[in-house]
Amino acid sequence: MYKGEPNQGMRNIHEILSKYGEENKIDLYKKVYDLRGKKEIPTLEYDAYISTGGPGSPVDAEGWEEGYLGWINSVMQHNKTLENKKFVFLICHSFQVFCYQFKLAEVCLRKSESFGTFPVHKTIDSEQNKILKNLDDPFYVVDSRKWQVVKPNYGALKRMGAVILAIEKVRIHVPLERAIMAIQFTSEIFGTQFHPEANAQGMIFYLQGEEKKKVVIDNYGQEKYDNMLLSLNDPEKIMLTQRIVIPTFLDQVRNALKVKQIIE
Repeated sequence: MYKGEPNQGMRNIHEILSKYGEENKIDLYKKVYDLRGKKEIPTLEYDAYISTGGPGSPVDAEGWEEGYLGWINSVMQHNKTLENKKFVFLICHSFQVFCYQFKLAEVCLRKSESFGTFPVHKTIDSEQNKILKNLDDPFYVVDSRKWQVVKPNYGALKRMGAVILAIEKVRIHVPLERAIMAIQFTSEIFGTQFHPEANAQGMIFYLQGEEKKKVVIDNYGQEKYDNMLLSLNDPEKIMLTQRIVIPTFLDQVRNALKVKQIIE
């Protein structure tokens, strides 16, 4: 979903997958589809899918959306009728596109771009969610977006069986909607508006670049910039989120496959 633009997300995802395979002594087969650039649509032969973040508007049509939605619908239909469930993790741009297309909430531009490390608050439902339950409340995330998912459509969420699991940090003196940061859309489809794949060292390198450093300080101040660097170095903050969220999603996939093998 990166539209050919340089990014750290793909490298981080590959690193997480490689480490997960090594730690669990399993061979992970993976394939990359350039969905926005080449309109490559995945088949249903895989057990799990990670749909990445990316640049640009999640609401303006670019020509690839029909194929992408066809694939998402095929996954959802497959999971309703067949036992070998397909699991999907939606990150940031993908999360926003999904919410917009299924009318689950309002998707709009932020008043200003969100960039950096921020606390995210869990909802009561997150305590029963396997992916988030072992994170603190609040837990810390890397957030980078000009768009936001706000004002949930509770009727549409209920019809899908979706549950909101996390929301944006409390801003007492800011009279703006708090963004929805994580949703369990179905039993097999999970999404975050933050970047759970973000690597702390990569973010530190990025923030220390003169151009990005100036942007952050000009918009948020020196103190906020210094706190971002501290959060990235804290093993109980960003690094913990990276260690838990996507790996726990993969655990969920593996557990489902084990049950399938036992039944067979």
